[in-house]
Amino acid sequence: MSEHYYTQRPTVKHDVNVAQEELRGRKYTFLTDAGVFSKKGVDFGSKHLIETMQLKEDAKVLDVGCGYGPIGLSAAVMCPKGHVTMVDINERAIELSTENARRNGITNVSILQSDLLEQVKEQRFDVVLTNPPIRAGKEVVHRIFTDAYDCLVDGGSIWVVIQKKQGAPSAMKKLESVYSEVVEVSKDKGYKILKATK
Repeated sequence: MSEHYYTQRPTVKHDVNVAQEELRGRKYTFLTDAGVFSKKGVDFGSKHLIETMQLKEDAKVLDVGCGYGPIGLSAAVMCPKGHVTMVDINERAIELSTENARRNGITNVSILQSDLLEQVKEQRFDVVLTNPPIRAGKEVVHRIFTDAYDCLVDGGSIWVVIQKKQGAPSAMKKLESVYSEVVEVSKDKGYKILKATK
């Protein structure tokens, strides 16, 4: 299969699915589809990030590679006085995220099609969240880290979930070369949550 979930316009046949999830004690209904990441339901890494991330209620948050929206929409619920911007290159993911925000009654979000952080590079955020597209390659993942640095306010932080066997050591090294403080906040089943502060 030559087409990945980070394809701009997936051509794979639609296979719409409804996933019921409970994240941080709130029930969500997510519409998913073929051609997006983890279409059967929210993956363990994203859940681990959602359960671990700490956000202020008025935070300005950016979710990079939002897929059909579980991380960004959970963040929006955690930040009722804030705003979450969700970006993904995949137009199918953008359509699903928009529909999932509507289905779950979440309005404090902006959802944009963007190649990495291209559409938001003039904006500034308190927090960046990402379950990076590992299959897109190390260069893409590391670019998310460096571009996020430029989009963060001073003292802002990026939260990353990454599997130990899928590049956590090199991700840690890259983050440490860019950010002033990097900590491993949590680890579970080989997934690490890294928080890097500007």
